[in-house]
Amino acid sequence: MDFKDDLKQLGKKVCSQKETAQTEAATKMAFIVPFIRALGYDTSNLAEVVPEYTCDAGIKKGEKIDYAILKNGEPIILIECKHWKQNLNLHGGQLLRYFHVSKAKFAILTNGIEYLFYSDLVAPNKMDEKPFLEINFGRLNDEAIEDVKKFHKSYFDLDIVSTAARDLKYKRELKAAIKSEMENPSENLVRVLAKQVYTGAINQKWLDFFTDLVKCSFSQIINERIEDLLALAKKNNEEQTGKIAIDVQNENNDKTEQELKLNEEEIEAFKIVKAILSSYADRLHCINRSDYISIKLDAKKTICRLFLKTSGKYIDIPIDGKRNRVEIENLKDINSHSDNLFKMVVKYEK
Repeated sequence: MDFKDDLKQLGKKVCSQKETAQTEAATKMAFIVPFIRALGYDTSNLAEVVPEYTCDAGIKKGEKIDYAILKNGEPIILIECKHWKQNLNLHGGQLLRYFHVSKAKFAILTNGIEYLFYSDLVAPNKMDEKPFLEINFGRLNDEAIEDVKKFHKSYFDLDIVSTAARDLKYKRELKAAIKSEMENPSENLVRVLAKQVYTGAINQKWLDFFTDLVKCSFSQIINERIEDLLALAKKNNEEQTGKIAIDVQNENNDKTEQELKLNEEEIEAFKIVKAILSSYADRLHCINRSDYISIKLDAKKTICRLFLKTSGKYIDIPIDGKRNRVEIENLKDINSHSDNLFKMVVKYEK
């Protein structure tokens, strides 16, 4: 499985088993340690992950943080853990002390469900009061997963992650400011917008009038945007269904019309591959064989073969030109092979 699948699977586990985690220790072992592993770190290797890492904070000696992730012998990420029922907003001060005396540039405060990511973007070596990133396994989305992926061992680069953290911090604060203005427009914003449509003097009467209009306009814009997106999704779905019917080909012209058709499961599998390789979707074709379907780039370069007509289900991605037939339980498992599907496209595009 790739990183996205690992995190989504962990999210399901956390949500389904949290009630059985009665202690902080259980929260750590069942939810937080698997998260560290998902980031690519070996929790059994003390050169990578140190539990109960000592952080002497000022006059308090011997204080320990739950986990420190190391690189070249130095901590890069500190992790402070709480029981899953704990409110994390009540525990930031302790992590701040640890951060101040550590060389780590990132810190995570977590209860196994929520993860708050901190850095020192405001003042060097002083942990920011607000996290630059928050994720919640109860409502995990692809955008959050991509943000967390930057902390994976395979991708971690201090300069890149620091820049990403800065961007996330200001994007998060801008979104909060915009949301606040949309819900309760400030006088400054109302005056700026009112001047775009009204040339007279804006007294209190006109200010109240435009405040209501601005608030109403924000709501209408959101509703109109949602309607546009729903309409676009419906149109794309209809076009995609029609295109799949056109794209389905067969290299043997002697095949009957019935043999040329894909069944519902094969159509759905083709949709999944096209969604994964969305940038190349228009160039993908599905060829129906007697015992499998073959998905090709430009109708001739094999990306994968899907065996869905047999008793078991298999995906075959010919990495390095060799057959690589792997069993899948259901069509959703195709997503776990997205990296290899991309590798096939990149190989042909070179």
